[in-house]
Amino acid sequence: MKTPDFYREIKTIKLQDELADFLGAFEDGIIEFSYEEVAKMAGHSCATVASSYLMIAKGLDFLHDKELPKRGNIEVFINGAKDTGVNGVIAKVASLITGACEEDGFGGIAGNFNRKNLLFFEKNLDCDMMLRRKDNQKCAKIFLDLSQADGDPRQNILLQKIIQGVANQDEKNLFKTIWQTRVRKILVENFDNSELVRVR
Repeated sequence: MKTPDFYREIKTIKLQDELADFLGAFEDGIIEFSYEEVAKMAGHSCATVASSYLMIAKGLDFLHDKELPKRGNIEVFINGAKDTGVNGVIAKVASLITGACEEDGFGGIAGNFNRKNLLFFEKNLDCDMMLRRKDNQKCAKIFLDLSQADGDPRQNILLQKIIQGVANQDEKNLFKTIWQTRVRKILVENFDNSELVRVR
C-alpha cells in the first residue's frame, strides 16, 4: 500500500484507552492514530477528512493540555443533522479517534468502558464541533475556517472533465496531485494555524 509521502509528516494523535488496557489489546492502553489510518478507515483523503482530524487533534489538546486524553471519556457534538453535508464523514473520523459512538456503540463491561451515546448531532450548535470530557465536563468549542487553506482553482474544472469522461491521463494525475496538495496544506503547512482551527 502506497500513500503520499507527506502523510508521514502529519502529527499523530495519541490517547490512552482503559478498555484496550483492560483487555490487553495495546500496552498500557496507549493508542496512536496517524492520518494514514484515518484515511484508510474513510477510504479516501480529502479536505473534510483532513479538517476533521485536525479539529479533533486541537480539541483534545485544548481539553487535556499536557495530559494524555482518555479514549472513551470524550463526548462529541457535531453541528447539524446526521445526513447534512459531510457530517457523516466527520462523525466517522471523530468516532474512530475518540471512541465516541451513538446508540450502537459498545455497551461496556460491568458498567465500565461504555462507548454508547457519546456522539451527538446538534442542529443549533454555535460552533462546528464540540468535545466535552465526561469526567469534568470541560468543553472545547471548535471553529473551522477552510478559507485559510484554499484549494487550487483548477480542481473543479478538472473534476468536471473527469466526471464527463473527457479528461486525459495527465489531467487525471494532475487532479489527484491538486486534491492531495490541499490536504497537505491543511495538515502540514497549517497544522498550528489558529485561524484555520480555533478552539475556545
